[in-house]
Amino acid sequence: MTDFSATDELFFDRAGLDRNRVEGLVDDALHGADDGELFLEYRQSESVVLDDGKVKSAAFDTAQGFGLRAVSGEATGYAHASDLSEAALKRAVQSVKAVTRGHDGTLAEAPGGTNTSLYSDDNPLGLLPFDDKLNLLAEMDAYARSLDERVQQVTATLSGEWQAIQIIRGGGARAADIRPLVRLGISVVVEKDGRMEMGNDGTGGRTLYDHYLKPEIWKASVNEALRQAMVNLDSTPAPAGEVPVVLGPGWPGILLHEAIGHGLEGDFNRKKTSAFAGLMGERIAAPGITVVDDGTIDDRRGSLSVDDEGTPSQNTVLIEDGILKGYMQDRMNARLMGVAATGNGRRESYAHAPIPRMTNTYMLSGDLDPEEIIGSVNDGVYAVSFGGGQVDITSGKFVFQCTEAYRIENGKVGQPLKGATLIGNGPDVLTKVSMVGDDMKLDPGIGTCGKDGQGVPVGVGQPTLKIDELTVGGTAV
Repeated sequence: MTDFSATDELFFDRAGLDRNRVEGLVDDALHGADDGELFLEYRQSESVVLDDGKVKSAAFDTAQGFGLRAVSGEATGYAHASDLSEAALKRAVQSVKAVTRGHDGTLAEAPGGTNTSLYSDDNPLGLLPFDDKLNLLAEMDAYARSLDERVQQVTATLSGEWQAIQIIRGGGARAADIRPLVRLGISVVVEKDGRMEMGNDGTGGRTLYDHYLKPEIWKASVNEALRQAMVNLDSTPAPAGEVPVVLGPGWPGILLHEAIGHGLEGDFNRKKTSAFAGLMGERIAAPGITVVDDGTIDDRRGSLSVDDEGTPSQNTVLIEDGILKGYMQDRMNARLMGVAATGNGRRESYAHAPIPRMTNTYMLSGDLDPEEIIGSVNDGVYAVSFGGGQVDITSGKFVFQCTEAYRIENGKVGQPLKGATLIGNGPDVLTKVSMVGDDMKLDPGIGTCGKDGQGVPVGVGQPTLKIDELTVGGTAV
């Protein structure tokens, strides 16, 4: 967790606010409430997009503001403003106090503090000249074209942000954090005999730009995007049917995140709208499946020293050897369910109230060689990467589009497939996992999760695993 001096300078010295008076306003707002906080935020963000060697867009933005919340039972009063002034805070206090009228609550204790810092406090945006960022993207463009004459279009993107927050609770309890975030992306379009296909790759994390200037980093990303594009050039329409499916390690964990992870968030289970509601302690997955949500991994995109309520992040076991062990909790849902918060209270910005969200959610490794898993399939699909998907939290039903997939024939990875989609039900799929590989890896740092109109950075991961039967939607006729 960050030293208060840096955030005090932003929110009090620079804004001209008196901390003691602000703390008094927070106490007034939370009188009679069960919980609540003042969330102060300052954020700088930028992005540069180079399309075919030309700057397509370049943006820089600075935002600041506060969100004030009072919680009474299940009711929430929330007010926010981009104006960091005492007058704006006073107006917010009067708004949120409406929720506490007639309610005589006991204010919940503040989260325990932490000295853990999982990433640098440095601002990546100010450490690298703009021309150096453009030069990096231009090098990626030139390198991609040098690799294969069939490359027709290259789009390279570099983005970064620096977010400083401070959280003030009743009685003057405080927490603070400073969070860098960088992402590098590349898209390559290739053409052969009139057919055009695309490949994408990206990498990122809570690091600084200098990491991505290393040739071994950005060249690996370009190589991967080109490889995917060339694979897609040779792809054939995917057949449809119910077959065994092998999921590759790393980014395919996005299916786990969407189809299962959201259903293990506290709010859906408290309201009993999740397919997993009321199943604590029961078997919901095949033996050998252990899933965790871990916000404590250094420099990872989904990691947080403290969440957006000030609760230190932790490693939460969700499923252990197939048994449901826990949900991801923010403070309000944890209190209403009679359990401890898990450091999963997250918000997109000061303009949003916190809700339970994932951080880095992944399945742990098993003990099988990935080749053994593939070799066990006579006729099936090997799904390596995914694009968009849709999930119904209540039923667990999902549809995911594969951006890289292959036919498995006689235990060997064969022809690449185009247009394959995976269709299933999250709780059902968990029971059909029969083999778990020993090769767990996390995604390269590119995930953003949407929920209730809020987007936050997340991480996913998994080992190679086999699903005995899953519906594959295809385009073959």
